[in-house]
Amino acid sequence: MEQKTTVLIIGAGPAGQATSACLNLKNIANIVLEREDCAASLWRKRAYDRLKLHLAKEFCQLPHLPFPAGSPTFIPKNAFINYLDDYVDKFDVSPLFCRSAVSASLEAGSGNEGFIPRVEGLGLFEGEVLHSSKFENGGRFKGKEVLVVGSGNSGMEIALDLANWGTRTSIVIRSPVHVLTENMVRLGMTLLAYLPLYLVDNLVMILGDLRLGRLTKYGIVKPKEGPFALKLSTGRSPVIDVGTISKIKAGEIQVFPAMKMVEGNKVEFSNGRIKSFDAIVFATGYNSTGDGDSIFAENGMPKVKPPNHWKGENGLYCARFASAGLAGVAQDAKKISQDIHATLVPLPK
Repeated sequence: MEQKTTVLIIGAGPAGQATSACLNLKNIANIVLEREDCAASLWRKRAYDRLKLHLAKEFCQLPHLPFPAGSPTFIPKNAFINYLDDYVDKFDVSPLFCRSAVSASLEAGSGNEGFIPRVEGLGLFEGEVLHSSKFENGGRFKGKEVLVVGSGNSGMEIALDLANWGTRTSIVIRSPVHVLTENMVRLGMTLLAYLPLYLVDNLVMILGDLRLGRLTKYGIVKPKEGPFALKLSTGRSPVIDVGTISKIKAGEIQVFPAMKMVEGNKVEFSNGRIKSFDAIVFATGYNSTGDGDSIFAENGMPKVKPPNHWKGENGLYCARFASAGLAGVAQDAKKISQDIHATLVPLPK
């Protein structure tokens, strides 16, 4: 049955919910389509148990709804899901589940697929290979040799979880990375409103060295660019240490460079070391899958760089692609709803 509406939103994650809420507040009719059987499926079905928001709550709230009074500074996974449920109820967001857009002329859809890089011999690995989106906790790996590939926040936290469960854990840290604490990142993001970027970067790097020490001897190299400058230029966030570094220093988590090849249950690394594993967990992010040639590039990301990434041509918009976390999602939703409102209800001359 054909149904007419003013705005079609594809995806009922935080970005879709926020955009629908902002449109509802402006009395602009909209429909939210979700191909999964629930809203925020990435959080409900593909997030590990110990996950919590890596940024302080004031940087993670959606438009028009702060977190409840008394909420912890860093919101746990289940509390965030509850917040999203409250958000949907408060702003009358009503997704249609198990629905996909097959074709359209004035809208575009996007999704996320777990990315596993190509490694010679990986397809014949004798153990278990899984993406982090399928990882719940380290309980079933207790006593096994497990390699985590990826040194972002997810990879570091999964490695810690495995080690805490008694798994013999290793992690691939292939690229330079900034490691800070939660409070250092919170302090830096707060100071950015008042101080130049380079001063904030220098301050938090000094604090990081004082708190965590020099990490080069453990296989963790610091990028030349400061943490917040790097976030701005590449979208890559600093790693927030929740205990992984102490495990690395104690030898409970081994650090390896890039994988070179896999043979049987053995992995050879770029430095020539070879080690056997029972399982490999790839915390290597997601591929964005976007439709709509006028707004997305081949890599699934918008052709236009932030801050103007959210608006395409012919009525096409996209939210959450600013590499700015939930704060970026909130800003995108506000801008999209304002632009649509301005288009539908022009200012009087």
